[in-house]
Formats: sequence, C-alpha cells, structure tokens
Amino acid sequence: MIGQSVHQDWEQSLLALAQEAGEIHTHGARIFSPESQMLCSAYERCRLITAQNSRSFYLATTLLPREKRQAVRALYAFCRMADDLIDEGHKQPGLALQQLRERIHNPKPIVNDHSGEILLAWEDARHRYHVPIRFSDQLLDGVERDLHQIRYNTFEELTVYCYGVASTVGLMSMHIIGYSPEATPYAVKMGVALQLTNILRDIGEDFRAGRIYLPLEDLAAFRLDEHDLASQQVDGRWRNMMRFQIARTRQIYAEAWPGIAYLNPRGRLSAMAAAIFYQGILNDIEAHDYDVFTRRAHVGEWNKIKLLLRLMMN
Repeated sequence: MIGQSVHQDWEQSLLALAQEAGEIHTHGARIFSPESQMLCSAYERCRLITAQNSRSFYLATTLLPREKRQAVRALYAFCRMADDLIDEGHKQPGLALQQLRERIHNPKPIVNDHSGEILLAWEDARHRYHVPIRFSDQLLDGVERDLHQIRYNTFEELTVYCYGVASTVGLMSMHIIGYSPEATPYAVKMGVALQLTNILRDIGEDFRAGRIYLPLEDLAAFRLDEHDLASQQVDGRWRNMMRFQIARTRQIYAEAWPGIAYLNPRGRLSAMAAAIFYQGILNDIEAHDYDVFTRRAHVGEWNKIKLLLRLMMN
C-alpha cells in the first residue's frame, strides 16, 4: 500500500551491507608525513573541489576540527571524482571506474595529476581514521549502477542504490568524525534520506539524461508514467505523488536524526547542519509548487547561515 509508513525490510538488508563492509579493515604505513608539502597540496586540492561543487557541504564541514575537516573534504573529492566519471560523458566510464578501483587498492598512489592528489589525500585520511576500504568499493558499486540501471521498479530496490552512493559516504564520514557502534543504522538511514532528496531535486535533470529514479510503482500508484515526466506538467496527480515522496523522505530523516547523538560531540553540529540544509531543499520544492522540471531547488546562502546560527544557539 503506497501510504504505509516506512517498513523495515530495506533497512535490514542495507544494515547487513554496512556490517559486512565494516568488518573488512586494511591498515598500512602512512605514505607521507602529515607535514609533507605534497600531502598539504593534495588536501588543498580537495578543499577547493568541495568549495566549488557543494557550498552546503563545505559550510557544514567548517564546523569540524581542522584535521577532520580536511579528511571529510578528501572524502567528498574522492566521491566527486568517481561520480564525474559517469556524469561528465567519459568515453569509457566502465573502464575508468575499474581503473579507479585498482588505484584505491594501490598503497602508493601515483601523484602526477589532480586525480592523483585526490587519491593521495583520501588514502591518507582513510588510514588516519581507519576507514574500511570496503566502503570505498561499495561507493563505486553504487556509482557504477548508473551505467546499467536507469529505472527502479520499487522503493526497496532504490534504497540499495541510495546506500551505495550516499549511505557509504555517511558511514565513512562517521569513522572520521568519531562514533559509537549504535550510530551505524542511523547513518545508513540518513544517507538514504539525503539521496532521496537529491533524487527529488534532480527529477527533471535526470529524466533529460535518460534516468528515472522515482520508483515506477510509485508513479503508477498516482496514475503517472514516463510520458508525464516528459510533458513536465505539474498537475494534481504530480503534486500528490511529490507530497508522498517528500513525506516519506522526511520520515526517514526523523528516524535517522537520533543517531547524531552517537557521534563524537565535536562532529555533531556539522552532521546536523548537513541534514538541515538538505531538508531545506524539500521545503523549497514545496514552496515552488513541486516544479522540479524548470528550476533546481536549493537553499540560499543567507538561509543556510540563519539555519546554522539557529543550530549553534540551541
């Protein structure tokens, strides 16, 4: 039934993926000392990439201590690099992803270009904070899915994709921030909520690229299909479907929120800020009558600052 609350089946299957990945650790000697000019340059490259591509994430990470802030931005840059292999029209994205997989398992990244700098910074951060490498592999699995799956029949099927491209990022960030084991299922859920927000924001853009992430069963339940996406008509059916999607996403945010209490106190504010900024995207979609075809929902800089100040005062 389309109106039911979020069920538990998908949560258990994703948690199993997280637990499996968390059991696989690789440790090794640091490649360069923390004071190395090459390493400093690599982290600066990651900072610039984060600032240029996600102002919300960049602002949220300013709330972290310096070393953890650097590490999380290295993670962002690594994720961005993987994503760009798919989204920027790479001639052989499958081969490029395979090569990236091989590079992240090489204990000595070759630093002769920007990608090498990103991998150096991420390798250093991953070892410094004991991030299981299996999470990086799962992220690449999620990114690679875009090469062979452009439709999702069910919500449960979609959550597997969300885990790959977003929950893994939260789980890796969690290792950097510091956490109690109880945080894991909440981090998985938060990643799903964040990715669902991305999906709702980018419906029009994704459709023009040939992809539909909205579960086809959800569209059918509201008497919608691909022709309605092509027509870009915001009618009663579309509004009802979007209301349902937003309500479900907000419910997952609400269920994930208590997990922030299991993070290191010095990282909680950053995690809260990231989640609140993203929830603001849902508010913006509603404020513009669910039109995700002719505009890209966002949260303005001043509104982010106000949200941040409100968080810091509570």
